[in-house]
Amino acid sequence: MSDVSAIEQFVKQYKDLKTEIAKVIVGQDEVVNQILISIFSGGHSLLIGVPGLAKTLMVNTIAQALGLDFKRIQFTPDLMPSDILGSEILDEDRHFKFIKGPIFSNIILADEINRTPPKTQAALLEAMQERAVTVAGHHYKLALPYFVLATQNPIEQEGTYPLPEAQLDRFMFAINLDYPTFEEEVQVVKSTTTDTQKTINALFTAKQIIDFQQLIRRIPVADNVVEYAVTMVGKTRPNSDAAAELVKNYIDWGAGPRASQNLILAAKTHAAIHGKFSPDIENVQAVASGILRHRIIKNYKAEAEGITEDQIIKSLF
Repeated sequence: MSDVSAIEQFVKQYKDLKTEIAKVIVGQDEVVNQILISIFSGGHSLLIGVPGLAKTLMVNTIAQALGLDFKRIQFTPDLMPSDILGSEILDEDRHFKFIKGPIFSNIILADEINRTPPKTQAALLEAMQERAVTVAGHHYKLALPYFVLATQNPIEQEGTYPLPEAQLDRFMFAINLDYPTFEEEVQVVKSTTTDTQKTINALFTAKQIIDFQQLIRRIPVADNVVEYAVTMVGKTRPNSDAAAELVKNYIDWGAGPRASQNLILAAKTHAAIHGKFSPDIENVQAVASGILRHRIIKNYKAEAEGITEDQIIKSLF
């Protein structure tokens, strides 16, 4: 199959996938889009939202529709790395046997990742970066595709260990979840307070997802689009000559080269789901907020004046 017909096939399957997910998830269209762009780009996402916005249900539904294994890990202050990775035990023949932890799945929901100490957070981050884990000196490869969706609760700051900037940078997207609209909430209440069960059909196989991830990497990008993405990321760095006035005034630290890579990968996927064979500047702008939001560090002045990351990112266009 040629890449052109493969993209046409991808567009069709993507639309079917969105329809399947919409059986269970009401609204949240942009959130679902960003999660799926992240998956097909081979990245991870951080979901930021208050409790009760169906984050777990959303990830579970997406995993079922993609035909992938799904595991949920509830992060708590006493969680140990071995609770995530697994551990070695002595079996009845007095040989060490490795019992796999929940990390060995295609999609991991790391619930409230900022509730666990850095040592345990770091155990998850090796898996995210290397797609492998090391336990007792043994290296174990994780099954592909592999995708981590972490959630953070923005309200309860007591007893949390915020992710350091270097770790935040491992996430392709930071996605803000908002409350549903009145009409959406009415629909949610109607559909969840009856005895009807919705069945989610698996529309993909793991191999198809990997093939589509490789297809997206093969999509060509014009030099001016790459330069636009790199320039935009450069503008977030307050010490750079290209930095905008807003950035110099309100940003302590800008985004690194990983942001430029992720902008282009996500722009390729965004173009592909809209049936385009190469991304343009509009595709880069469409994914910019989710990719840059967690990579720019505001100063106290921005906090005092109520300037948001999204306002600063929009000013870079």
